[in-house]
Amino acid sequence: MQTIKIGQTNWEAANVALGIMRMGTLPVEDCTKALLAAHEAGINFIDSADIYGRDPKLGRGSSEIHFGQALKQSGLKRSDFFIQSKGGLYADETGQITRYDSSKKHLIKSVDDILQRMGIDYLDSFLIHRPDPLMEPDQIAAAFDELQQAGKVRHFGVSNFNPQQIELLQQVCSQHLLIDQLQFSIMHTGMIDFGLHTNMTDPASISHDGGLLEYLRCKHMTIQTWSPFQYGTFAGTFIDNEEFHELNVVLKQLADKYHVSKNAIAVAWILRHPAKMQVLLGTMNPQHILDSAKGSDVNLTAQEWYDVYLAAGNTLP
Repeated sequence: MQTIKIGQTNWEAANVALGIMRMGTLPVEDCTKALLAAHEAGINFIDSADIYGRDPKLGRGSSEIHFGQALKQSGLKRSDFFIQSKGGLYADETGQITRYDSSKKHLIKSVDDILQRMGIDYLDSFLIHRPDPLMEPDQIAAAFDELQQAGKVRHFGVSNFNPQQIELLQQVCSQHLLIDQLQFSIMHTGMIDFGLHTNMTDPASISHDGGLLEYLRCKHMTIQTWSPFQYGTFAGTFIDNEEFHELNVVLKQLADKYHVSKNAIAVAWILRHPAKMQVLLGTMNPQHILDSAKGSDVNLTAQEWYDVYLAAGNTLP
């Protein structure tokens, strides 16, 4: 398992992480198996959010409850993992997200609740889950300061933020924002397409994010990629999907060459980018975790990276 530095720090973690969104409705025994598989694969970074999981009995946040129970059941230690969670979304009693809430009061309560659910004393990092149009940066900065001074959170970042939203927040935060968590995969490449089609008028030339990829590289912020095997937003996986026949042919060729799975090649494709991204796996299947994590050690050639990009239906100008 290869490692990266998180942000512009000496904090070093595996470049493949485990997202626990799907733990919430699984038996704790299955969550434990997933955690053990991740540890076996060399994964030492866990990503969560306070809204993940909605168990009929436990309610919203059940993924973190199950994680805490699985951590104890596994025999693994808190120190075996860097643990990250996200907050800033408000859900009503039915679990429906009705607003974003980036107030100081909400963020501090969110972290306190996360720690209680997981049964831990601190988070290695805490991210604002989505940009709140009503956010007051001073409120977030005050929350970050209080959480850090209390020893509850060590590092901070954001998720799904564009460059100007990051700038707006960073100008008042005493901590450097280290992370921006974004959707990125072979079938979700807008950040790359825009750069390739600079000064053109075709659809791929449209910037949807304000040059986010280049901005984050200049700021030395780590990009954490969610849904690495998905197309659309939550439409489904492109792996073994006949709708993406040509892509799967190329993935299979490379999987055979490197003696890994197609999922591992999809991971390796993301990690081949020089931005030094971190891939978040969302599967709870132990074998899929082990198979996908092997992509960390596959170093695709530049031609292979482009072959995959073109097989996904993209063009080069």
